[in-house]
Amino acid sequence: MNIRKRLRTHPEVHTGALNDILFILLLFFLIVSTLANPNVIKVSNPKAKSDTKSKQTVVITVDKDQQLYLGAQKLTIDELEPALKLFLAKETEKPSVVINGDSTSHLGTSIKIMQIIKKLGATPVMAVDNNGVK
Repeated sequence: MNIRKRLRTHPEVHTGALNDILFILLLFFLIVSTLANPNVIKVSNPKAKSDTKSKQTVVITVDKDQQLYLGAQKLTIDELEPALKLFLAKETEKPSVVINGDSTSHLGTSIKIMQIIKKLGATPVMAVDNNGVK
C-alpha cells in the first residue's frame, strides 16, 4: 500500500514585481500632481507684505500685453462677463475669482475686471507675490 502524500501544486501568480511597479507609479503621480500649477499663463505678480489665501473658483489672468485669459482660454473684456457667468453658475457658496495680473499691466483693466466680478456677485481677489518683499 502506497501511503505517500501527494504533492499538489497550487497555481499562483507572483505579484511581487507588480506591487513594486504600482508603488513607483503611485509615487510618480503624487509628485507630479503636487508640482502642477493651475496658472498656465506666466506673469510676474506685484509684491505684497501680507499673505492672503482664498479658495479660488476661477482664475483670470492679465498678461503684459493686456490680454485676458479665463483659465487658459483667451478672451476680450466684452467676452469676459458671459464666460465668467457660466463658471459662477455652478457654485453654491459665494465664489471668489482670483485676478492674476502682471506687474506691468494697466490698473484700469484690473478694475474693469473687478467691476464685472462684483456685478456677478462674486468676490474679486488680486493675486500678489509676497516673496522678496523687504
